[in-house]
Amino acid sequence: MSASPVQLDVLCIGHASYDLVFSVNSHPGPDEKTVADKLLGCGGGPAANAAVMVSRLGCKAGFAGYLGNDSFGTSHLQELQHYNVDTRLVVRGPAATPLSTVLVKPDGKRSLINYKEVIALSPDCLDFTQVQAKVILCDGHEGPLSLTLLNSPAQQNTPSVLDAGSLHEGTRLLMERVDYLVCSEKFACQYSGTVDLALTELAALSPVVVITLGEHGLIWRRGTEQGKLAAPPVTAVDSTGAGDAFHGAFAAGLAAELAWPELLRYASAAGGLCCQQLGARTGLPDQTQVLNLLRQWVL
Repeated sequence: MSASPVQLDVLCIGHASYDLVFSVNSHPGPDEKTVADKLLGCGGGPAANAAVMVSRLGCKAGFAGYLGNDSFGTSHLQELQHYNVDTRLVVRGPAATPLSTVLVKPDGKRSLINYKEVIALSPDCLDFTQVQAKVILCDGHEGPLSLTLLNSPAQQNTPSVLDAGSLHEGTRLLMERVDYLVCSEKFACQYSGTVDLALTELAALSPVVVITLGEHGLIWRRGTEQGKLAAPPVTAVDSTGAGDAFHGAFAAGLAAELAWPELLRYASAAGGLCCQQLGARTGLPDQTQVLNLLRQWVL
């Protein structure tokens, strides 16, 4: 990494994949073949998508994580650079780039098949001492490396966000180490059984908890305060990446020091807009689109 400091609004650390997204009328049954209406190939992964979201919103984003020395990894790296994401903290190697196959139905619901070779970046494989970020966003897929970043002296007072999409070793490792635990309904139910119970239990672990509920909006607790927010009015085509868009916009809003209600609406607008196009990466909105939806959104 360059000796000069890397100045970022948001540093996203975690998973990068390459996505093959098929638009299908229905999920094929046993021994059944189906034909896709559309096919999209693009970069994906929670932290990588969040980094692109941050950049699309006009902020300076960086991504730290792994990409293989294969064609998928090279394509994804070039895509991140196309979106002006700082890639100096990307690690390349001989293991295959993680690959996801996504089947998207007409109602916007999706099914995923993920392939990932056993890749765990060592906690000391990157030098974070020259990174200066306003916000850190982790997705839990590089837990030990994320802890190195969170424990870095240069980031001791940096607000941190965990994108907790599901309950696994990485999210367990980080959930008590971040300032903002922003999790999915799936994570909440895996942890506590119900979202209401999860809100209470998770609030004992993190200063701020947000549980996203898809088309039903979100609930949150911050200190002694709690509340809910309805989802923005959008027509869903593909929900892939909506959570990544929400987390990226949430982190960007934190970097911009948005007030709490405005921050939640800002992130929700980004997540909702992402559902209006096929594919996660191609559905990530820009700042103009987010602000236009916020002006039209009447609570």
